[in-house]
Amino acid sequence: MNEQSQKHLATFAGGCFWCVQHDFDHVIGVLSTSVGYTGGHTLHPTYQQVCEGTTGHVEAIQIEFDPHRISYQELLTYFLRGIEPNRSAGQFCDIGTQYRPVIFYHNAEQKQIAERVIQQLESAMGPFAVAIEPSTAFYPAEEHHQKFYKKEPEHYERYTQGSGREKRLKDIWDK
Repeated sequence: MNEQSQKHLATFAGGCFWCVQHDFDHVIGVLSTSVGYTGGHTLHPTYQQVCEGTTGHVEAIQIEFDPHRISYQELLTYFLRGIEPNRSAGQFCDIGTQYRPVIFYHNAEQKQIAERVIQQLESAMGPFAVAIEPSTAFYPAEEHHQKFYKKEPEHYERYTQGSGREKRLKDIWDK
């Protein structure tokens, strides 16, 4: 398989997968996104099971990207600027281990990039609570959750406004 036809993946968990997908669906170089569950011990978990917090999974996004248009480091930086990197037990209004921030690396190069970027940001901003873990099985979420912001825009807008996400991100990253 040559470089041009090779599938390049990035997998991130950063709280509510609806918001993370909305953010990445607008990034140049992102070819496709899918929200789902990863990092846990239950095979083929459901949304309800993951929400109960007993499967070990997190809500995540898997991104297929064109490395000729956007680098993994650029994707990673974009991801980090959309989360609360110093909170390990959830993101914004969502509390629980299923919302913890994680960078799931697909190869040694992604792991090295993630470690370097986190280290650089920590030297400027203090400790981060973002885990860096090897990718595991990714289970796509139920169809209702895919592109939720398009399917139910009013519900999505109420959620994003109520989460406090926008203000919190400004507080963290506009320093």
